[in-house]
Amino acid sequence: MTVQVTRGSFMSSDRTTHHARSVGQGRWTVSFLPGRTLTTDQAVAALRAAEEIDGVQRLARAVGLTAAELAGMAAVECSWAPAEAGQPRNRFGLRRTSGSQ
Repeated sequence: MTVQVTRGSFMSSDRTTHHARSVGQGRWTVSFLPGRTLTTDQAVAALRAAEEIDGVQRLARAVGLTAAELAGMAAVECSWAPAEAGQPRNRFGLRRTSGSQ
């Protein structure tokens, strides 16, 4: 997960084909955000987000969803009652219920 700047005018990553190009005065355009001009920090953040999408796509396929569906559903506030604070967690950090091991 490394975003690199080449010749001070091109940003790329080893985990995505997306990239950013300098338009001068510390401003950048990103390949998947046409029409937007970003600061250097924003361009780096955008490329890091593109890197993370790969992992989200793999997880989404595992549950039979697209990355967009998974992200959209996960972004919605949980409507279930909060779990009890003292309830033990399993090896994945999930709270155990009486029926789980």
